[in-house]
Amino acid sequence: MTKTGVADYGMYVWYGDLYDYAKRLEDLKSIGYNGLERLRPISESDAIHKAGLVRKLGMDFGTCLASTVEHSIQWTSALGKDYVWIDSPATNFDTFCRHANAQAEVCARWGIRAALHNHLGSLVETQEELLEFLRRCPDCQLVLDTAHLAVAKGGDPLYIIQNHLDRIVSVHVKDWIMTDSNAAVWNEMGYFCELGGGNFPVQNEECVRELISRGYNGWIYVEHDTHLRDPLVDLKGSRDMLRKWSIA
Repeated sequence: MTKTGVADYGMYVWYGDLYDYAKRLEDLKSIGYNGLERLRPISESDAIHKAGLVRKLGMDFGTCLASTVEHSIQWTSALGKDYVWIDSPATNFDTFCRHANAQAEVCARWGIRAALHNHLGSLVETQEELLEFLRRCPDCQLVLDTAHLAVAKGGDPLYIIQNHLDRIVSVHVKDWIMTDSNAAVWNEMGYFCELGGGNFPVQNEECVRELISRGYNGWIYVEHDTHLRDPLVDLKGSRDMLRKWSIA
């Protein structure tokens, strides 16, 4: 069964940080979410403590983000989760793919998978770059971000779902408000927002319905990088929109 969660980067920005992990979980549960994408422990004991809080509330999480890639991999595996984000300091595509393949090999040793999060302004931004990455890194998976791909020179997230569903471990959905399409850098072109709040064509509904029709049972995460008001208001609006699209 598909689970709905929150990738809470925008909440960190709005509040200035995360001050109480249990409260954040409780707030998100109150508006209908099943959990958060990334546990962010600072130690093994903190990972166990935070995972216990999640379980106590009847919620879940998708992966761990630690201070090192090695710890992210080990703690994600130990806590029974499935994937970690690929993390690399590479500044060119060839090196990035080499790093990604190496991480995928180590992840396989720990029984999990390494997954790319496509992102504006990164080495894997456009449709062409994403398809080339999937070709050159066959053991790597994908955290598909619909809006990041759509805004990147007209990328087509629906095509990725239809043709590479077997590579997708989770999905980020959100909308985009375009303010200046001629801006030199992506984060001056506009900003991300709640589902239904954008003015730019992102195929979120089509993508969600396609995932459901194909039997996808992974996470769908709402991610609002920018909040201009109480994040829970935006996040509730997006959760209500997902219900309209057949995700109870």
